[in-house]
Amino acid sequence: MAKVEIIDENTLKIKVELRDAISMVHEAAQHIQQYAHDIVTIYEKMPEFEYTYFCFYAYDSAQLFEKMLEVDPKQYNSFSLDAPDSFFYSLYGGMAGIYEEARKFVA
Repeated sequence: MAKVEIIDENTLKIKVELRDAISMVHEAAQHIQQYAHDIVTIYEKMPEFEYTYFCFYAYDSAQLFEKMLEVDPKQYNSFSLDAPDSFFYSLYGGMAGIYEEARKFVA
């Protein structure tokens, strides 16, 4: 699971690994309708970040991301995400596999 370190009352540091992306993809695949917006947004927007970075909150697509955390990052003024490229590549690949199904649920 993701490692969450509370630096102080305003700052959070999150570290994820490849297995966290796999967990996110698994969750999304089992609940496509619930996470459809996140799936579609990640798939469509991640190429703009060259597949090695993504700002879940910039596109209001953090529901799936927050599922794997034990705290709500929105409760902090700032947080950092430390993730290897493999996390982002796997996340994108997983979203690509369920993208067409998710599009059916997005207006």
